[in-house]
Amino acid sequence: MKILEKYIVKRVLLMFLTALLPVLAIIWTTQVLQRINLVTDSGQSAGSFMLLATMILPTLVSTVLPFALVIGVTQTLTTMNNDSELAVIDASGAPRSIVNKPLLSLGVGLSIFTFVMVGFVEPSMRVNVRQMIATAYADLLSSVIEERTFRQIEPGLYVQITERQASRGLKGLLIADSRDPQTELIYYAREGAVEEDGKALVMQDGEVQRKAPDGEVTVIRFDSYAFDLSELSEERGQARFRAKDRDLFFLLDPDPLDEEYRKKPGDYHAELHRRFSVSLFPLVFVAVSLMICGDARSHREARLHPMASALVLSLTIFWLTNYATSMAEDNGALIPLLYAIPLLAGMMALVSLKLNKRPQLPRFVRDGLDRLSVTVRRLLSRFAGRPA
Repeated sequence: MKILEKYIVKRVLLMFLTALLPVLAIIWTTQVLQRINLVTDSGQSAGSFMLLATMILPTLVSTVLPFALVIGVTQTLTTMNNDSELAVIDASGAPRSIVNKPLLSLGVGLSIFTFVMVGFVEPSMRVNVRQMIATAYADLLSSVIEERTFRQIEPGLYVQITERQASRGLKGLLIADSRDPQTELIYYAREGAVEEDGKALVMQDGEVQRKAPDGEVTVIRFDSYAFDLSELSEERGQARFRAKDRDLFFLLDPDPLDEEYRKKPGDYHAELHRRFSVSLFPLVFVAVSLMICGDARSHREARLHPMASALVLSLTIFWLTNYATSMAEDNGALIPLLYAIPLLAGMMALVSLKLNKRPQLPRFVRDGLDRLSVTVRRLLSRFAGRPA
């Protein structure tokens, strides 16, 4: 790589990291705060919460990275143009490839990195997060650790305790069980305890109220009563893995006996092709950015800031691809769109670079902007007290 190419890549990488890290930190913080209940509800330690937060971070990289790359490329090239560096490069007779080649190579490298992230690292982290959350909530005692507060264990089952004691002891239990629409049960007990294996809640000195569909209420007192938690604990301790949680090898050859796959096989097929298409974004977005601001332009030329134009085009490609993915989950015939959208945009950008043609707004849009510019200048001149 030539000295000038290294210079350009170094500046782009610096600006890329400057944009990537703060945005990634903000999004990561919002995602972590959504799971703060892992500590408040299940009594997990701060170390467990930080481990969970660390595993969430890689799942966000593939989404933020392409847009940070757009910012890095457009901001660097715009600054070089304002400093007349691009004009000097053109005046020296250097080919346009001296700017395009290193940046496209950077796009290829980051596309490979994105493929590794979405294909292997991200699914592995998602699995670990789901397993950790499922394990944390598997124990009923942990779920109701906060005293004097109703907790929904599952739809239709609520538990409240007055006091939590040592050795898994509980005082002042209230359980409302309306999972069976034919029968509503309310349990009261002075004290109780969850067994070590979490399979049963043993209540002592209490009563159970049973309400029939006709409104009749039956009250039964008991000295000792065991509330079965075996199915509940097993279900809460088992993580359910969906298409986004599966690694690339599973998506290439799904298990036909997998329960989630049998429910929605279209999700798995669409997810497989989404990962391949998403990996193209860094390269495509670099090509789009170069098309918009890869050449020297006059400071007097009226145009939108190149970063705004590049981000709008990149967001359009991103959202169209995601919309095609959601449609392909129900209709497999739309899967080619996942590749057609980014590839078509990238090819158009590369052709524009090859032919050295600048993208232009339609004539009526440019005329409208010109008229708006004249009107704004007249208004400013009028307020300044001098003729336009």
